[in-house]
Amino acid sequence: MEQSTVWWLLAGVTVAIELTTGTFYLLMISVGLAAAAIAAHLGTPVTVQILTAAIAGGGAVAIWNWFRSKQPLGVQASANPDVHMDIGETVHVSQWHADGTTHVKYRGANWTAVLANPSSVTPPTGQYTIQQMLGNRLVIESSAST
Repeated sequence: MEQSTVWWLLAGVTVAIELTTGTFYLLMISVGLAAAAIAAHLGTPVTVQILTAAIAGGGAVAIWNWFRSKQPLGVQASANPDVHMDIGETVHVSQWHADGTTHVKYRGANWTAVLANPSSVTPPTGQYTIQQMLGNRLVIESSAST
């Protein structure tokens, strides 16, 4: 069996493993293995083929990491409206407790709510918007400030 065939088979196996696991980095490694197969077709020694696989695969991983580091971070799941349908909905606060919490009725249940930006001043009652869900607490913000 020729050396290039072995490299192509290894590249195919890593792609197949990537398809079953969803690990994108294996695709980058398979790029390196394909580069080594091309180097084998060009008749380079095995050492050069291995170096080609390492440089191309490692370089692809490094470039992908650099590219991903430049992307903005996503919203936390607790404040993501795609995860929690309640984000952005309004609730009515009729009374605040001394500890900075309140109880609101929302979707037929009683919830404990806290302010997103608490202050030492007792906040006014009225309409508030749900900004985040932390466990069984709603983090709310005045609808006038959104």
